[in-house]
Amino acid sequence: MSSWLGGLGSGLGQSLSQVGGSLASLTGQISNFTKEMLMEGTEDVEAELPNARRKEVEALHTILRSENKRLKKLCTDLEEKHEASELQIKQQSMSYRNQLQQKEVEISHLKARQIALQDQLLKLQSAAQPVISGARDAPATAASPSFGYGLSHHASAFHDDDMDFGDIISSQREINRLSNEVSRLESEVGHWRHIAQTSKAQGSDSSDQSEICKLQNIIKELKQNRSQEIDNHQHEMSVLQNAHQQKLTEITRRHREELSDYEEQIEELENLLQEGGSGIAVTDHSKIHEMQKTIQVLQAEKVESTKKIEELEDKIKGINKKLSSAENDRGVLKKEQERLSVENRQLLEECESLKLECSKLQPYAVKQSDTVTEKERIPHSSSVEEEVFRLQQALSDAENEIKRLSNLNQEELQISLSKLNNEYEVIKNTAARDLDLDSELCDLRRNLEAKEQELNQSITEKEILIAELEELDKQNQEATKHMILIKDQLSKQENEGDNVISKLKKDLNDEEKRVHQLENDKMSITKELDVHKEKLIQSELVLSDLHLTKQKLEDKVADLVDQLNKLHTKNLNIQKENFELQEHIKQKEEELSRVRDELITQSLNRDSNSNFKDDLLNEREAEVRNLRQNLSEIEQLNENLKKVAFDLKMENEKLNLACENVRHQLEESIAGNNQISQEKNAIVEALKIEKEQLEGELCRAEKRLLEEANKYEQTMEELSNARNLSISALQLDHEHLIKLNQEKDFEIAELKKNIKQMDTDHKETKKILSASLEEQKQLTQLVNENEIFIEKLKERSSELQEELDKYTQALRKNEILRQTIEEKDRSLGSMKEENNHLKEELERLREQQSRAAPVAEPKTLDSITELESEVNQLNILKDNLKEEIKHHQKVIEDQNQSKIQLLQSLQEQKKEMDEFRYQHEQMNATHTQLFLEKDEEIKNLQKTIEQIKTQLHEERQDVQTENSVIFQETKVQGLNIENGSEKHDLSKAETERLVKGIKERELEIKLLNEKNISLTKQIDQLSRDEVGKLTQIIQQKDLEIQALHARISTASYPQDVVYLQQQLQAYAVEREQVLAVLSEKTRENSHLKTEYHKMMDIVAAKETALNKLQDENKKLSTSFESSGQDMFRETIQNLSRIIREKDIEIDALSQKCQTLLTVLQTSNTENEVGGVNSNQFEELLQERDKLKQQVKKMEEWKQQVMTTVQNMQHESAQLHEELHQLQAQVLVDSDNNSKLQVNYTGLIQSYEQNETKLKNLGQELAQVQHSIGQLCNTKDLLLGKLDIISPQLSSGSSLTSQSAESLRTIKSDVLSESSKQEIEELRKSLQEKDATIRTLQENNHRLSDSIAASSELERKEHEQTDSEIKQLKEKQDTLQKSLKEKDLLIKAKSDQLLALNENFTNKVNENELLRQAVTNLKERALILEMDICKLKGENEKIMETSREKETEYQALQETNTKFSMMLREKEFECHSLKEKALAFEHLLKEKEQGKTGELNQLLNAVKSMQEKTVIFQQERDQVMLALKQKQMENTAVQNEVQHLRDKELRLNKELERLRNHLLESEDSYTREVLAADDREAKLRKKVTVLEEKLVSSSNAVENASHQASLQVESLQEQLNVASKQRDETALQLSMSQEQVKQYALSLSNLQMVLEHFQQEEKAMYSAELEKHKQLVAEWKKKAENLEGKLVSLQERLDEANVALDSASRLTEQLDLKEEQIEELKKQNELRQEMLDDVQKKWMDLINSTEGKVDKVLMRNLFTGHFHTPKNQRHEVLRLMGSILGIKKEEMEQLLNEDTGGVTRWMTGWLGRGSKSVPNTPLRPNQQPLLNSSFSELFVKFLETESHPSIPPPKLSVHDMKPLDSPGRKKLDTSVPGSFKDTTESRSGRRTDVNPFLAPRSAAVPLINPAGLGPGGPGHLLLKPISDVLPNFTPLPVSPDNSAGVVLKDLLKQ
Repeated sequence: MSSWLGGLGSGLGQSLSQVGGSLASLTGQISNFTKEMLMEGTEDVEAELPNARRKEVEALHTILRSENKRLKKLCTDLEEKHEASELQIKQQSMSYRNQLQQKEVEISHLKARQIALQDQLLKLQSAAQPVISGARDAPATAASPSFGYGLSHHASAFHDDDMDFGDIISSQREINRLSNEVSRLESEVGHWRHIAQTSKAQGSDSSDQSEICKLQNIIKELKQNRSQEIDNHQHEMSVLQNAHQQKLTEITRRHREELSDYEEQIEELENLLQEGGSGIAVTDHSKIHEMQKTIQVLQAEKVESTKKIEELEDKIKGINKKLSSAENDRGVLKKEQERLSVENRQLLEECESLKLECSKLQPYAVKQSDTVTEKERIPHSSSVEEEVFRLQQALSDAENEIKRLSNLNQEELQISLSKLNNEYEVIKNTAARDLDLDSELCDLRRNLEAKEQELNQSITEKEILIAELEELDKQNQEATKHMILIKDQLSKQENEGDNVISKLKKDLNDEEKRVHQLENDKMSITKELDVHKEKLIQSELVLSDLHLTKQKLEDKVADLVDQLNKLHTKNLNIQKENFELQEHIKQKEEELSRVRDELITQSLNRDSNSNFKDDLLNEREAEVRNLRQNLSEIEQLNENLKKVAFDLKMENEKLNLACENVRHQLEESIAGNNQISQEKNAIVEALKIEKEQLEGELCRAEKRLLEEANKYEQTMEELSNARNLSISALQLDHEHLIKLNQEKDFEIAELKKNIKQMDTDHKETKKILSASLEEQKQLTQLVNENEIFIEKLKERSSELQEELDKYTQALRKNEILRQTIEEKDRSLGSMKEENNHLKEELERLREQQSRAAPVAEPKTLDSITELESEVNQLNILKDNLKEEIKHHQKVIEDQNQSKIQLLQSLQEQKKEMDEFRYQHEQMNATHTQLFLEKDEEIKNLQKTIEQIKTQLHEERQDVQTENSVIFQETKVQGLNIENGSEKHDLSKAETERLVKGIKERELEIKLLNEKNISLTKQIDQLSRDEVGKLTQIIQQKDLEIQALHARISTASYPQDVVYLQQQLQAYAVEREQVLAVLSEKTRENSHLKTEYHKMMDIVAAKETALNKLQDENKKLSTSFESSGQDMFRETIQNLSRIIREKDIEIDALSQKCQTLLTVLQTSNTENEVGGVNSNQFEELLQERDKLKQQVKKMEEWKQQVMTTVQNMQHESAQLHEELHQLQAQVLVDSDNNSKLQVNYTGLIQSYEQNETKLKNLGQELAQVQHSIGQLCNTKDLLLGKLDIISPQLSSGSSLTSQSAESLRTIKSDVLSESSKQEIEELRKSLQEKDATIRTLQENNHRLSDSIAASSELERKEHEQTDSEIKQLKEKQDTLQKSLKEKDLLIKAKSDQLLALNENFTNKVNENELLRQAVTNLKERALILEMDICKLKGENEKIMETSREKETEYQALQETNTKFSMMLREKEFECHSLKEKALAFEHLLKEKEQGKTGELNQLLNAVKSMQEKTVIFQQERDQVMLALKQKQMENTAVQNEVQHLRDKELRLNKELERLRNHLLESEDSYTREVLAADDREAKLRKKVTVLEEKLVSSSNAVENASHQASLQVESLQEQLNVASKQRDETALQLSMSQEQVKQYALSLSNLQMVLEHFQQEEKAMYSAELEKHKQLVAEWKKKAENLEGKLVSLQERLDEANVALDSASRLTEQLDLKEEQIEELKKQNELRQEMLDDVQKKWMDLINSTEGKVDKVLMRNLFTGHFHTPKNQRHEVLRLMGSILGIKKEEMEQLLNEDTGGVTRWMTGWLGRGSKSVPNTPLRPNQQPLLNSSFSELFVKFLETESHPSIPPPKLSVHDMKPLDSPGRKKLDTSVPGSFKDTTESRSGRRTDVNPFLAPRSAAVPLINPAGLGPGGPGHLLLKPISDVLPNFTPLPVSPDNSAGVVLKDLLKQ
């Protein structure tokens, strides 16, 4: 109850604080509202501000703006923090709610328990009433203290509905303990039942492992239960001790308080006695009796307290006994453990002995196998068979023993199970009886003391039972374990024995086989070794032979080299000798010539000697021939020697190769031998190791058998002992179980109730889960639908890609795709906004729920979680849509690339264009005309624009009134939205509204799409026009190209080449120009598009008039300009934040309204206050949604602008890349052309060379023919002379021995000398001449043949050259064709390249997307991990908090118990005070009687009683201290016991670890010893192998030395042979020298003939050189002519280029002019639209204002008429008349008439004043001047009203600049708005205005007006509205002029 009251109080406090806060905020808002109303009033007072003041205000304004921005940033940061903290608080609140629910459930259970206890108490009270009735006069404390205490407490609890938590806690703990016991006993019963069933079912198969596992689990559970119960007992003890201490303290307090009360009463009585004196009557005996009774009661209480102390001491002793018994049990358990460990050790020893036996058997078996191997194929010995037989017998004995043991175990188990079943039936019977005893239990429970005793007994019995049960379980476990172990071991041993025998048999067989195999291997290896050794010996022999042969060959080579050197020297000597012989021959020839001369002189004298000389000549000729033969023979010998040397070299190389091969073979054979030897060693070692292992296994098997036999014997003994113990223990168990069952049935019923409650909760949760599952299914369906939609979109995109062939179709589809993407973007935006709305509304709902109800229902929480899951799914959908958008963007990029390809094709066509001068002149003429026309148009348009500007300025001043009204309305709506309270929850109505909003958005999206389509169509039309123009130009160029081709076909080829080069250069220049033009066009197009988008943005900005939305727009635009999608997300976040701010404000207002309503309801005021119409609220919400939609539209427009800009950037980059590619292609083409030209020139040169060669050959032919003719003539002459002179000498014509050259020399001699000498000489040399003539004839024949052949060759060459020329022409044609084909191929390849590039870019994009996806997934995974970590941390925090709460809960319970004790004390004090009061009344009565003696006696008695009480208290304190000490000692003893147990466990663990370590170390040591032995054996083997190798190597060395000696002998023999060959060659040399001498003579003759030929050839070459020089001169002339032509062509080219440049400039200027015209037209259209709007508004105004009079003005005039003095009232009336349109004459007539009537009529007419328009408010300083005239006042009013204001900023295309441009900053800071606009309108300058900065709304003031009174300018709220509102132009009034004059001027105007 107290906790509930506390909760109520805290809740009330919170609500009151909220109310206070809301009231404060409401008052603040009211004040804000009043200030705003005042602001509206002060809008009109923007009059007489000086410029300096205005500048100051603007400066202040800028400062405030910056501060505002900073504060906004701070606000956003704080909001984010706030959101984070709110989330945390929500999570915490969730956990707290859950905890609260749990606590409430616990409280309900406790209440139920309390009611039950109260019933019991009532029964006890009814039983205890007869006892108490005897002592009604005595105090209530006369009963036993514990019983009385319980009565008083429970009575108070029953009456006051208050609980004593101490008793509840103790009872709860008892119940928990009992429930635990019940569960444990039930599990035990189930276990025993299961055992009984299994024993019945299986019977013999009692050794199942499942039972053993279950038994082990039961033992573990029992141990855990025991430990828990011990802890519970200790806890109960501590609780009882605490309770007892508290009771003792309470009793002591009560005694002290009673004593103090007694002392006070005694003092009062003494005072009364002193006052009363002796006149008091005798005291009553009754009071004395009562005092004595109280003393007796106190004594009884003391006795009872001592008894209680004694009881507690007994309890402590009992607990100590329990502890000791538990320790004894522990000791017994430890002993059993030790015994078990001993048994385990014995079993291990048995195992080891069996293993030893096995190991002994194994080596024996191995020995047997060795003997078998030694006796190859001899039958097995009888000893092995005998051993096998023995082993089989031993196995059979072991099996028999195992069977006997298993039978015994089964019998024992069956007996024990049957006993257990009997006992179980007995227990069942007793349980049935226990149900009858429940009624008796109820009677027993009436006495609490008896119950406590029974509890203590049951605890002791339970402990005994547990100990016995544990012992039984342990025994059973051990027995079962032993049985299982024995069975397992026996089965294992059987299997192992069988396996060992089978293994041994197999091993024996295997070993026999292995031995045979090894022997065979050994034989084969030895054979192989022998073979290898033989091979080695052979190879070594071969090596030695090879070495010898090599040495011989080397020696031979050396000899041959020496011989070659010698031959070389000999050759040199021969050559020298040849030279000498040549010289000798020359000498001889000279001698011959002398001899001839002598012969000629002596021919006349000695004719007979002629025969002798002829003989001499013949001999000489014979000698010459011999010499020639010798020379030829020597040359042959030389050649033969060279051949021999070469062959020797070849043989040497072959031998070297053979030697290397033999070496390799030797090395391989050695390596193979080493490997074989290593393998053999490894096999031998492996066999040895296997033998050792087998021996070890046999030993182990024997040991195991022995150990297992010992184990079986021990287990038999243990089982017999265990059976005896278990029978006695079970009987005790049954008795205890009967008692325990009675107590636990009651608790089982309670537990069943709890289970039912849990079931109901479970059903509810299931229902909630099913609902959530259904919702999930719906969401999945939605997702599937979306996926289908996405697939459809993908199909569409693929279709679009297929239809990209045609340019126009592609463009259209591009538009469609863009539209779809924009729709998607908008839908995405809308979805995001809806998402944000839903999230915000969810948050609102949660906040409302948390504020409304502190304890949320689980269903609402579930719904919230479901909504959150839906939100998550919507986010996923959003992500999917984003991905789709990305995909569509890719498609658009692809289409753009296709566009670029088309542009490239256009560029390529433009490359082939030529332009001529005529066209340029025509173009220039047309351009100039166009320029003039366009300039005129521009001037006209500028004029019209200036006119429109002036009109707009005039009309805007009139229109601004309407704007102000509109702004006021919007502001009021905004206030309504802010002040509107969102009372009603988000229900079906709100969802319907959302649906409506979505539909409206869809309609808006459609309208925008239609607009977009129309605009894109316009753009397409523009682009089509441009394309048409380009196609026309291309057609013209094609025609020009055709004309050029026609010209080229007519021209000659070399000129064509030059012309083609020039054309190529021209094409390159043109192509660059065309590309420049194209790039400019694309830039212009992009510029136009950007301007178009800017204009659209401006229009949108005009539509949206709200100030906050415009600010957000600015932020978005800047963010979009800086970065793309990230900034988009940031803008969305900013929007969501702003919306959250609004929602928070709305929530705050709603709360305030709710609090106000509650306050009003409590105060019983009118119901109308605070109620807001739901219709108004809905309207406000709809307006807010519309505004948000407008904001989203603006965002979408900006997104589109950014995307278009990015696309254009991409396009420009791609165009640049393509330009570079085209340039590279052009370079390649030029390179190819240059190569072709080079080839062509080469061909021409070769042709020219061939021609020159032909000419040379012709010339040579002619010369040869001429020489032949000359020779023929000389021959005829000589023949004639010979016929005349000597016909006798015809017989010697057979001799032939001279050449043609000698004949020519003779011919020249004949011509010179005289005829006589000629005749004499000719006679002598007739023979020689005949010979020469024959030789010449032969030469002639040869020459004629050669000439014929040469002529044929020339013909053939001519034909070849003709054919080559034809081929070259064909090649040229083919090359031209191939060039064209290559161009086409290049185009195709470029297209393919582009396509491939596109594919590649796509692939790259896809890869990037995939990477991004991967990174996103990784980031998500990381985020999830972080979230998990956070959740874990939060869970831990929650756990900590829950623990803290539990501790606090316990502390509160303790405090409650204390408070209850205090209450009891207070009640006791009250009773004692009442008794004292009665006693004092009696005493007073006795005083009256005057018995003072008795009083003194009583006082003495009281003092003695007080002393006794003090003594009692001291004793009680001592007893408590002793108790505490004993408790401390107990705890210390328990701690020590636990410490000792822990120590024992640690020591045992250490012992086991040390044993394991010892065993491991022994094993490792043995392994190391074995390894060392193995190493020794291996090393010994290696030593023997090395020794063998040494021996073999020494043998090899000896063999090698022997072979070397043999080789030396053979080489010596070869040397002798070589020396013989040398002698033979020397003889041959001498012969060859003789031949050389003969050849020398013939050589000298040949040289003479050669000299003659050389002289003739020189003359021929000189003639040919002259001809060549002439040809070169002709070619130079041709080259000069060609250069001249080149220069002229280059000049033409330059002129063409100049013309092209001028044309391009003109086109650029034209385009600029066109742009200007278009811009001006657009401005014109805008201005015309503005004019039309203004005119319409003006007409509306005129229509509305015609026939209307300003009531306020008339009221002011009317009132002013009365304020003015009577002299000037006529003026006022005239003014009124002029305003009302009354003529002057009529007014004068009226004035002349009675003035009273007029005034009455005027007052009657102008009596009603309209409240619609507010009066001009007076300034605080101004006092209304009653004395001043009406006209003066009216003038002042007009002056205030007509102060100029800043007109709205202009919005033109050229005025656009980024947000932070310098021009803008200057505008903001320096110049005031009014001056700016005036200057702008006069001078047609373009000021930089951002299109995104729309005009500010009227809600925020821009200028602080001066003269607002004290605090006027400083206060923000009292600042005026912006300068957008209309104002009259200022009237300059001079102080001299009177008011009347001013009025007249005004009226004239």
